[in-house]
Amino acid sequence: MDDTDEREQPPALNLPYLLDMLDQMRSAGSLEEVRHFAALLQEQLAASGSTPSASGLLLLNDLTQIAEARTLERACYYTERLIRSVTEVKTTPINDINLNQWKAYDHIWTDSLWVMDRRDSSGVHAADYWGNFVPQIPHQMMLRYTKRGEWVLDTFAGSGTTLIEGQRLGRHTIGVELQAEVAEQARQRVAAEPNPHGVVWDVVVGDSTTVDFPSLLRPYGQQSVQLVVMHPPYFDIIKFSADGRDLANARSLDDFLAKMGMVVERVATVLDRGRYLVLVIGDKYVEGEWVPLGFLTMQEVQRRGFALKSIVVKNFDTTTAKRTQKELWRYRALVGGFYLFKHEYVFIFRKRL
Repeated sequence: MDDTDEREQPPALNLPYLLDMLDQMRSAGSLEEVRHFAALLQEQLAASGSTPSASGLLLLNDLTQIAEARTLERACYYTERLIRSVTEVKTTPINDINLNQWKAYDHIWTDSLWVMDRRDSSGVHAADYWGNFVPQIPHQMMLRYTKRGEWVLDTFAGSGTTLIEGQRLGRHTIGVELQAEVAEQARQRVAAEPNPHGVVWDVVVGDSTTVDFPSLLRPYGQQSVQLVVMHPPYFDIIKFSADGRDLANARSLDDFLAKMGMVVERVATVLDRGRYLVLVIGDKYVEGEWVPLGFLTMQEVQRRGFALKSIVVKNFDTTTAKRTQKELWRYRALVGGFYLFKHEYVFIFRKRL
């Protein structure tokens, strides 16, 4: 998986020379003169003899667009835009994406349907913990909604997926996990992953419905976080423990939703205003009736000062329980008149207050 969140600088050509050529293009008196300079730069890039890097290909594409412009005014506009892309950095308060080089970020997804062939299994990632989620989700969320060096809170840390991705991307991460044994396994897993950016991370044993998050952050010298990731149990679909505090053991759907609301209220005390909360959850069936668990939980978040920004639908092939029973579940679907779950939701919220 590409974990780069910054575009490299244009290669092959000396930057001062490139800028001088672009300045001449911008000041050219005719379209033919602009095309001459563009062709010269393209030839020099091609003559380097090496395979163009990603930024080199983008530069070639930009030069082609300039050369194919039908008017001098349009060619100069494209040239001015290219100059800005190599000389100016334009970012927003919530991420490191340079908007002057937006074409370079094709590794950051912006569509609302995510079809993944497989989960990322690089490094220490593994699928041996029931209920863990694909690493691509926290990876994408941190690229979109945090800057390098900012803090991410995961309220249901599980096997440590978010923390592993945080290390790779240079984000400090704190995870809360109810089960002490699972928390210890997560610590061992995260510790085994390289930490090239020297970030702070920890997995804390606790119940996110009762944790005092300001006190939790204090030992790290933090008063707030910039992103919250929540991947709770999907109510009682999987039994993770016998602990009555476990959301998978909630007494009823209403009890589950109330507890999720409590978690949201508590994390809201440490999430900076205008920053983002991500909820990953799916639906379920009860006695042949579809229960829209995802949307019911979404509403609990909305009621607590959060604006819904996007809903991503993410596919999954099978659950662990159904992996060897595909034909049986297809038969049951035909008999029962229902459809098999092949998706879950990634809800993205922005804190209003």
